[in-house]
Amino acid sequence: MATKRDYYEVLGVDKKAGTDEIKKAYRKLAKECHPDLHPNDPACEARFKELNEANEILSDPEKRARYDQFGMDGPPLGGFGGGAGFDASGFGGFESIFDQLFGGGMGGAAQRSGPRPGNDLRFNMRVTFEEAAFGTKKSFDFMRNEECETCHGTRAKPGTQPVTCATCKGTGQVRSGGGFMVTVRTCPTCQGTGQTVSDPCEACSGSGRQRKKRTATINVPAGIDNGQVIVMSGQGEAGTGGGPRGDLQIVISVSPHKLFVRDGTTLYLDMPITFTQAALGATLDIPTLDGKTSHKIPEGTQDGAKFRIRGEGIKQLHGAGKGDLVVRVKVEVPKRLSARQKELLKEFEKAASGKEYEEQKSFLDKVKSVFQ
Repeated sequence: MATKRDYYEVLGVDKKAGTDEIKKAYRKLAKECHPDLHPNDPACEARFKELNEANEILSDPEKRARYDQFGMDGPPLGGFGGGAGFDASGFGGFESIFDQLFGGGMGGAAQRSGPRPGNDLRFNMRVTFEEAAFGTKKSFDFMRNEECETCHGTRAKPGTQPVTCATCKGTGQVRSGGGFMVTVRTCPTCQGTGQTVSDPCEACSGSGRQRKKRTATINVPAGIDNGQVIVMSGQGEAGTGGGPRGDLQIVISVSPHKLFVRDGTTLYLDMPITFTQAALGATLDIPTLDGKTSHKIPEGTQDGAKFRIRGEGIKQLHGAGKGDLVVRVKVEVPKRLSARQKELLKEFEKAASGKEYEEQKSFLDKVKSVFQ
């Protein structure tokens, strides 16, 4: 008879490992060699049994203490070889193990007859650019399924009661197959509720739910951005079997602004200026979300130059700070000049020495060097 391996070695954990660490190691290893994933593989079947035996001992404080004190030679620990819940086929506790590994009944089907939380709802809300920047309060209507006011969710006509489903015996599931190939599916008779109704409620057509219009009010926080979600807990659809309500998720869509483009908390603004303002410098009236602010640009400002105005951007969401406003100037060349304007510009050009145009001079020097 083969000697059993140390349980800590089987799970690959230290002897000082906590319960959570043991549970995590067991689930990871058991999933890798689960018999359903490796049919007709005796090695995986043996490994799976070994893992479950080690987990049963090390996850139980009393059994673990006895094992740590006496090892394999101590008093019986009630492992798999000692009749710990396994039947003659060796897998009597198979379903509960599968539940631990995969979160539900065999085949991944969850029990339907217990409490279940209600569905979450989503509502798309459009706000203006200013509402997103400064925050606002908004009321809106939405539809949700409510418990039927006539049958109070029982689905049965008043004066009657649902009965236990004869097909699944109230479990909400039906099983077929045997051995390691057990298939679990939702009961087709009761649709997983575990109960059937012979005389359905007329008000809700036996669904136990009625669609109702509801109104909610939310505070849209300052600084919220496009695509972000506000969650109203417990405002979704009602649960079943005493389960909690779902949530109402409000997805924010922000309308674009005519002047500003937003990137996080930073605002960007393209602002045209005259070529005279660019050449001589000027004090500009810059539009902001709060009104106007003055900003001085130096003489010789070039097209595309950017200026940052601190604190004139978007407020940080749930914070105290504000972003900046970045202004990019666009030097506009005048059109439809008068005769006098043209005359003055010609005089200016004659008076120019060439030093006024540094980029042009640099470009011409490069051209000369190329074609010499």
